[in-house]
Amino acid sequence: MNHPYIPSKQGLYDPVNEHDACGVGFVAHIKGNKSHSIVQQGLQILEHLTHRGATGADPLAGDGAGILIQIPDAFLRQVTADLNISLPEVNHYAVGMVFLPQNEKKRLECEQILSQCLIDAGQKVLGWRLVPTDNTGLGESVKVVEPIIKQIFIAQGENCPDQNTFERKLFVARKRSEHQVLALGIDRKEFYVPSLSSKTIIYKGMLLADQVGTYYLDLKNPAMVSALALVHQRFSTNTFPTWDLAHPFRMIAHNGEINTLTGRYGICFTGRGFKEYLAIN
Repeated sequence: MNHPYIPSKQGLYDPVNEHDACGVGFVAHIKGNKSHSIVQQGLQILEHLTHRGATGADPLAGDGAGILIQIPDAFLRQVTADLNISLPEVNHYAVGMVFLPQNEKKRLECEQILSQCLIDAGQKVLGWRLVPTDNTGLGESVKVVEPIIKQIFIAQGENCPDQNTFERKLFVARKRSEHQVLALGIDRKEFYVPSLSSKTIIYKGMLLADQVGTYYLDLKNPAMVSALALVHQRFSTNTFPTWDLAHPFRMIAHNGEINTLTGRYGICFTGRGFKEYLAIN
């Protein structure tokens, strides 16, 4: 007996291909050529992935959406030149997207801790940039918890013989900063690092699928280029939407639910079974 809402096999359609999805999309140039059109196509995919359930009582409050792209070197050189920040050659510097507290005192503490952890890891902090955003389309419930979003620029230290070592140093510095900030009583809902890498950068938030490209003004710049774009819209079935839980995560965007078993330290995935979530995040 056929399911009342699923047609029988016909043409190119086969019901065996039916599966669950929260809305994951990926576009890439097969030869690795970077362009602004790849970023635009990623955002277009995201808009068409609008999830029927990914909103609350406030129709302008999304459960989370975002895009992961390669480091847009030309764009970053444009915006950092205005800040008197001189970037090293590509692959020898990193950029971090950082969600910071609205409270100025807490924000400065978080910035100082992250900067010092990077310095302690042998890296050179070049400076900070306030990421331009437009929150006019966000719901009021989202604006209340909207973080201050900044980018931090880091030059590869002399203790990094290659890019992979650089990435590991960044990972350790980020983890140390998270623990130190947490010790101050500031949790990840206020301080969170969506990405910190010399390879990729993530623009995400507690947004609807069609809000990512309008909220982050950077994404409209023609110099924002990439050879790939990974996009995701989240539908939080058993957790509350927050800025930090929006996808993509630093290395993945997964199709499945995160079920907390034992608080912060026990997480398992249903569906796809990513058991290394904590190691990645």
